[in-house]
Amino acid sequence: MAPTTSTPTPVALITGASSGIGLAAALALLEKGWAVYGGARRLDRMQAIIDGGGTALELDVTDDASMTAALERIVAERGRIDVLVNNAGYGSYGALEDVPIDEARRQFEVNLFGLARLTQLVLPTMRALGRGRIVNISSIGARIYEPLGSWYHATKFAVEGLSDSLRIELAPHGIDVVIVQPGPIRTEWNTLSRESLLERSGQGAYAEQASRLHATYTRVDEGPLSASPEAVARTIVAAVTANRPRTRYAVPFSAKAVVGLRRMLPDRVMDAILSRMA
Repeated sequence: MAPTTSTPTPVALITGASSGIGLAAALALLEKGWAVYGGARRLDRMQAIIDGGGTALELDVTDDASMTAALERIVAERGRIDVLVNNAGYGSYGALEDVPIDEARRQFEVNLFGLARLTQLVLPTMRALGRGRIVNISSIGARIYEPLGSWYHATKFAVEGLSDSLRIELAPHGIDVVIVQPGPIRTEWNTLSRESLLERSGQGAYAEQASRLHATYTRVDEGPLSASPEAVARTIVAAVTANRPRTRYAVPFSAKAVVGLRRMLPDRVMDAILSRMA
């Protein structure tokens, strides 16, 4: 899908583009000559996209009117949408017993239902083109599991189930669905997830687990196993420009290793390994 002199400039919409992976992906595609629309709730945090020649959209994936307005503007200005990168999401941690159901619902609204609704809105345009690519940013958390992370992992397991079904469903229409599975990436996501862990379960029955898990996350995020958002952005560029993309991309190498390990190990062995984290 790289632009050429004989085809229109390809158009990408990236959600969660105000920081981290979303911002890095937007800038990477702009460097490739794409028309990029970055969406996030805070316009003031997307100046780099504007400076790079892209467009910043106020976009809330929990607000149907906001999503509809964004899609209508892109189609009005460009007449097409070639790629949707569903990157918006967050990790809210804590023992299932401690996390209020309203917070659990919100995490599903952002991580799953917002992704699904925006996909619904973009599909008529892609089908009219007879081509398109949807990149859903999942996580290695969709392949493994962790104590005190049940709600977050549930959302990512759901994203992958939706994506796999959708890939087959949309193939007759020329639309690819690709999953990107980041591992530990150095973004503000890590800080927010660790803070929620202590906020929800830092006291009470799960406090000891929460303290150990917080320390483990800090070591991993700051250590050699983690990678920059730009590493994921390069993977996203590869996924949207490949003639025949893979169905899944894990990044960085540590994420590939974890996914491979999960395939080989029985549940009880995996339980024992993950229990040592907390």
